[in-house]
Amino acid sequence: MNQRTRLSLFVVQALIISLMMALLGRLFYLQVAATGKYKEAALNIQSRDIVVPATRGLIVDASGVPLAMNRVGLAVTVDRSVIDKQKDKGYSVVSRVSKILGLNPTDVWRHTRLCGEITSGDKTGCWVGNRFQPIPITKDADPEIALQIVERSSEFPGIDADPTSVRYYPANEGATGTHVLGYVGALTDKDLSVDNGTRYYRSETIGKDGLEYVYDSYLRGRPGIKTVIVDRKESVTEKSRDTAPVPGMHLVTSLDVRIQGAAEAGLATAVKSSRAQGFRADGGAAVVMDVRTGRILALASYPTYDPNIWEKGLTVAQAKDMYSASTYVPALSRPLQGLFAPASTFKAISIFAAAKAGYSLNASYDCPGKYTVGNRDFTNYESKAQGRLSLKKGIAVSCDTLWYKIAYAEWLKDGGLNPKNPKDYFFNAAHLFQLDKKTGIDLPGELAGRIPDRQWKTDYWKQNKDFYCNYQKRAAKKDLTPFLIQLAKENCIDGGVLRAGDAVNFSIGQGDTVITPLKQAQIYSAIANGGTLWQPLVAKAIVKTDGTVIKTFTPKVDGKVEADPKTFAWLRDALHQVTINGTAAGDFAGFPIPVAGKTGTGEVFGLNKDGTKKNSTSWFASFAPVDKPQY
Repeated sequence: MNQRTRLSLFVVQALIISLMMALLGRLFYLQVAATGKYKEAALNIQSRDIVVPATRGLIVDASGVPLAMNRVGLAVTVDRSVIDKQKDKGYSVVSRVSKILGLNPTDVWRHTRLCGEITSGDKTGCWVGNRFQPIPITKDADPEIALQIVERSSEFPGIDADPTSVRYYPANEGATGTHVLGYVGALTDKDLSVDNGTRYYRSETIGKDGLEYVYDSYLRGRPGIKTVIVDRKESVTEKSRDTAPVPGMHLVTSLDVRIQGAAEAGLATAVKSSRAQGFRADGGAAVVMDVRTGRILALASYPTYDPNIWEKGLTVAQAKDMYSASTYVPALSRPLQGLFAPASTFKAISIFAAAKAGYSLNASYDCPGKYTVGNRDFTNYESKAQGRLSLKKGIAVSCDTLWYKIAYAEWLKDGGLNPKNPKDYFFNAAHLFQLDKKTGIDLPGELAGRIPDRQWKTDYWKQNKDFYCNYQKRAAKKDLTPFLIQLAKENCIDGGVLRAGDAVNFSIGQGDTVITPLKQAQIYSAIANGGTLWQPLVAKAIVKTDGTVIKTFTPKVDGKVEADPKTFAWLRDALHQVTINGTAAGDFAGFPIPVAGKTGTGEVFGLNKDGTKKNSTSWFASFAPVDKPQY
């Protein structure tokens, strides 16, 4: 054997030894070092978690009156591990039980199917948990009927009945609080995909909207987990873990159940009254805020609905009605998501613009029936002339034409169609009150308002120029009117330019200006308190079940309207005149508390689906008492 052969043999031997050492090392790692890891993995393959939901915390008003609570229901459940062993997979059993309970067998069968078992089409109504926990098919079973089913276990294998906790909204004092409380629902894949540091279990219910959603981490508690070991036949062989659920904490709010109930009832009455007078009256909103702190005492939207339907289970018809235009979209929270032209309520902001521009608040101004700008006449409401009057009287009777004249004069001073360093007093006043920003309330879904200033006009024109320039090809047939065609031509050429008509419309809260009722409440609260823009807040505290306060929520200042205190004082008195000898005097005749407020009638452009002209938006923004404003 030569030297080269010996070297080759040595290399081969070294390679074999290295491989053996690597294999022995890997074997040691698997059998000894990582034994715990792989033992747990093997256990997980044959273990199943059964989730015992925690009792959800209460939501109460400022006095402790329950707004959202839990009641005991009787749940009839299906055990998939039992019925799946039958020849028809339990279909006949589920059908018989459904008929006895007065439920649709097809819907119930679908509800007992795991979402993963439905391979195609709509998965609405499928079970998002697992087959090793009881699947409720109703939570409101009649005790006598449920007892009959349980006693005949041989006829209904896998069917059981147990008391269960049901989320309940009692509507004390008539306060459903639908759009502020929200509702709870089953976890979805989308919920599970959100990485927010919280571990969810599929059988849990979580907050889906409103306060239930925002403060879910406090309200939901911690579910109990019972882990069972199963064999290859899915039979339970032993219990591995059993932890008790921890109940959720309670949420104390600033809401007043009496005021909330009154607001909801007031909206319903106003809508019925308006409809009786021939108006469409498709909805309304009401907000009551503490002007000193920003705390919300009531927040109501109309039309509304019973929030308990989410726990009972929406029917197909109910689901359609919730978001249907024909029922005026009851799911819409109009205080936060309704965007409306503020109309004459905006004149309170225009006062600050006029004062900044140098107009005397104590002077008299002409209020003719119409004021001509270019080739267009801008009229008062119902074209009524008021003669020469003080500015305070002008606010009281809601004169439009005096504002047209002031706004047009300032537009000309700013350079008209060719501005150079414009002062933009009216736009700047609106920005002072943050009209185009969200209030930041602790509720989901809030929309921001809009200030159609020069920058907005330019941006909007750039986005829509192509549509304007090809209007007759791209617009709907019903929109091909001579006026709209001419308007599109003008917008195609110079739609980004602030015209005189835009300026005068803005001064009375019309045109492209929109705000939410919640923003309106924030603005008038600032007028009442001297300029502080409070961030609206509903939550006051989180309280444990034993009464221990673990967290309090402190109101925050969102901004400050920097203006002369004399302007605020003057405006508060002018708004008081509205309810004494102005547009709201009739409604407040003999009212025991002095109220300051402003009416507004916002014109709405366009037609309804049935071809009728859209009704105007009616506003009333106010605060009281006048001398020491509170609400």
